[in-house]
Amino acid sequence: MPELAFVSGRILAIEDAVVPIEDRGYQFGDAVYEFIASYGGRLFQADAHLDRLERSMAALDFPSLARDRLRGDIRRLYDRAGLERAGLYIQVSRGVAPRNHAFSADLTPQVVMTVRRLKEIPPALLARGAAVITVADLRWGRCDIKTVQLLANVLAKQRALSSGADDAVFVAGDGTVREGTSSNLFMVQKGRVLTHPLTAHILPGITRAVVIELCRQEHLTCEERFFDRDALYAADEIFLTGTTTEVLPVVSVDGRNIADGKVGPVARRLRQALRRRAGGD
Repeated sequence: MPELAFVSGRILAIEDAVVPIEDRGYQFGDAVYEFIASYGGRLFQADAHLDRLERSMAALDFPSLARDRLRGDIRRLYDRAGLERAGLYIQVSRGVAPRNHAFSADLTPQVVMTVRRLKEIPPALLARGAAVITVADLRWGRCDIKTVQLLANVLAKQRALSSGADDAVFVAGDGTVREGTSSNLFMVQKGRVLTHPLTAHILPGITRAVVIELCRQEHLTCEERFFDRDALYAADEIFLTGTTTEVLPVVSVDGRNIADGKVGPVARRLRQALRRRAGGD
């Protein structure tokens, strides 16, 4: 059951995979990506991820890719690896060309993929809940495009870990709470589930959309609305959502306990519903 890479049509061992030095993804961060998780041998929400990949490419004026061919390459790589519980990473750069800020319209996008075993969230973390810190949102203005330009996210995550927390949450200059370093954020307030509306300042998460749908299925009121740090501190529950995060309860923010500092029932319920939907339980 190998962990493999795909580079421009070739499948090979990850340790043997390389990209050209003048790939624009490497030189400029001129690339977009997706990450798909599998459950029981099935890639979850694959079409939704490909939809978002195409939106990201279009937003950056990338040439389009033949979707059927890309889907076939994904299937071929995933089947070759033979991993029932896997994470499949897809990265598309604008292409390879001599280093120049301007780009030619006739570049051919370069597709790079990897497939690896996906580790489950540690049961101890799920049982105790995560601790997060808030950080100033210094990312670029188009967080709705899933680009590889993640340095601000990397630094925020590292700052959280260095402080003893599990993750960081970005907060705008006006105090609006946005999202985590690699996840969307929800909170529960007086029986309502709230999350930041879709704007250019957050990623339109695939799991976010599924969780909103699951709220309706579970007869929970879910609203997309703005809220600030003080509202976050006063929440009844907080949780993060994402492809690898799934539904992760948050029990403290900036060292302050949320409610009684224990995992809440709504997060637990939605996590179970998500796992059932994905076929993970």
